[in-house]
Amino acid sequence: MAGQLDHEVTLEAQTASVVKEIAEAASLKAGRLLVIGVSTSEVAGSGIGTAGALDVAQQLLAGVESVRRAYGFDVAFQCCEHLNRALVVERAVLERLGLTEVAAVPVRTAGGSMATVAYRALEDACLAANVQAHAGIDIGETLIGMHLRPVAVPFRPGLRWIGEARVTAAFTRPPLIGGQRAVYSLEQEGGGSCD
Repeated sequence: MAGQLDHEVTLEAQTASVVKEIAEAASLKAGRLLVIGVSTSEVAGSGIGTAGALDVAQQLLAGVESVRRAYGFDVAFQCCEHLNRALVVERAVLERLGLTEVAAVPVRTAGGSMATVAYRALEDACLAANVQAHAGIDIGETLIGMHLRPVAVPFRPGLRWIGEARVTAAFTRPPLIGGQRAVYSLEQEGGGSCD
């Protein structure tokens, strides 16, 4: 599987490519939230939780930030299970979304390398207990589903690996309600009456 990778492409560029694809597919823009879970150990070719790497996290963050600045969406970085999968966000995002703050400072061994780097880099960073994101990227099978809004739609980016880590992604859509006579866009015509 690792043989599928283009080792000439940097981790930053690989990450930016995947983030740009999901931003387009999910129509991410200002006010929308992208959750990202990362195992830097997996990216570097080791088992999850065994070889966290701050330098790898810095490269991934640079890729995320280059796209985030261009599109204007917000981002939440998932901590590892030692911090109950809390998320690093900017305080302005926490307050705007009415999220519940939790008290901890992520470090490589409790929170993970990606959360540690994000906490140090984001403006006025803090931890939120949970979020309901519009889209998510999971780099290294860290299980971000608990932080996505219903209904999650699987998304297969063109680049399925970042470093040595498998990439999965999803965006969300509102639940469809109403059954066979329901109309979901103004271009559709409804039939029958509902009195």
